Amino acid sequence: MNSTNRRSVLLAGLGVAGAGALAACSGGSNATPTLVNPSGSAVAATEKKRKGTGRTQQVTLTAAPAMLDLGGGVMARSWAFNGQAPGKGIRLAAGDTLAAELSNQLPDKTATSIHWHGIAMRNDMDGVPPVTQQAVRAGANFTYRFIADAPGTYFFHPHVGVQLDRGLYAPLVVEDPKEPLAYDDEWVVVLDDWVDGVTGTPEDVLAELRQGMGGMDMGDHSRSGSSGHEGHGMGGMEGMETGSSSPSPTAGGMSTKFMLMGAESELLGGDAGDVKYPYHLVNGRVPADPDVYQGKPGRRVRLRVINAGGDTAYRLALGGHKLTITHTDGFPVEHKQVDSLLIGMGERYDVLVTLGDGVFPLVALAEGKNATGLALVRTGAGGAPPKTVRPKELNGRILTASQLRAADDVRLPSRKVDRVHRVELTGGMGKYNWAINGKAFAMDDPAAAPLTIEDGQRVRLDFVNTTEMWHPMHLHGHTYQLGNSGPRKDTAIVLPKKKLSVIFDADNPGQWMLHCHNAYHGEVGMMALVAYQS
Repeated sequence: MNSTNRRSVLLAGLGVAGAGALAACSGGSNATPTLVNPSGSAVAATEKKRKGTGRTQQVTLTAAPAMLDLGGGVMARSWAFNGQAPGKGIRLAAGDTLAAELSNQLPDKTATSIHWHGIAMRNDMDGVPPVTQQAVRAGANFTYRFIADAPGTYFFHPHVGVQLDRGLYAPLVVEDPKEPLAYDDEWVVVLDDWVDGVTGTPEDVLAELRQGMGGMDMGDHSRSGSSGHEGHGMGGMEGMETGSSSPSPTAGGMSTKFMLMGAESELLGGDAGDVKYPYHLVNGRVPADPDVYQGKPGRRVRLRVINAGGDTAYRLALGGHKLTITHTDGFPVEHKQVDSLLIGMGERYDVLVTLGDGVFPLVALAEGKNATGLALVRTGAGGAPPKTVRPKELNGRILTASQLRAADDVRLPSRKVDRVHRVELTGGMGKYNWAINGKAFAMDDPAAAPLTIEDGQRVRLDFVNTTEMWHPMHLHGHTYQLGNSGPRKDTAIVLPKKKLSVIFDADNPGQWMLHCHNAYHGEVGMMALVAYQS
């Protein structure tokens, strides 16, 4: 059994025993460093320091099979929380405690978990088997309990296998009791790329991707990255039908039912994605039968935009309107007015918009994939635009995260960096061997040493992307800052052949995952453990 397969077994079944074994190892200079236990005293002490309101909100989240109506006559047999996707959102006030009971009613002895994406919470509630907890077995329950003390737009999803690419996700909004923004209404917008129960399952997708492109004769269309890291750019193939659901033989005899070829994006620096999705959804609806926001002209609306997709970055625009970016990944930025914004998997953006009079398309262009998701804003009379509408704002002024600045009150103070880790992003489509520092993550492999840090340190991570593809890199339990004055984020796009340096203060002890939020890249090994030494 290879390391990635061993890892899949572990993610489905093991618990903190693996992490505990690491924590127990100490001694000589060559020994594994002693790590903070996810349920240890340092974690409990940090939780006691969080400013709580004393209020507790209790919810039950039942993960179970569901037949989902995506609109337009499209039905998908998938898995979802409480029978809908996106699941019903959770709202808390900053400082409230969430007590969320997960009831696992998934079939075939399928284990699962819930990861609270973007929340800096206690480590043993992070929902990452086998690092922070045992996976929740089918038929079993587990209650997540933590204080959510940072206002912002977040979401939650499983952290087992490629379950993220099913319907198991929902928004989580932590409201600021001293909200500084002035607006009349809110609209939560969840973007997703959808395959499950339509043309296959995420497990089918992963199985095909793992075959890689090594056996495919692409002639002059293929290119390889440096240092032996294969790319999968298919220059000159932009005209291919990327949404086709029919298997197509290749020169090597391999089916490409799910593998995407020809997806190119200047914004993403080259290759845009790996997977052909038949649908792109906004709030769980296909473009033929879109979600509709009903409003009034002149009202100021806050859009909380979440990319819950597995393999797709979206370029988002509202036809006939400007967007004012106010937050990214929950943290405020200096306001910037744009025509459209780019949002990678796992990222969130808050924007303000003053509504005009009429019917307007909110379009999520699947970057580089020649497909769109669609919702409508209706404030007056008028017919709906066609489902294929592409408003001019998509090609207007677009800012990426690297061009934003953190608001003054959340910008990290200048101080000396105590610990630097080089995080080299490696691999490619040829062997589908995505990894960090050349090694696929596997908790049962003692050679996969953690990236160690210590409480109180200023830490810098240098993401060095050696591959031909972009990667949205997500750090659990912390919010880092891009450079010296960039935005505070927990997920950031690292472009191909580029370096991105981020800094954060080590103030939340535990063992935390750092990984690509492309569901398939992460699952085959583009993960690492950022762990506090005790």
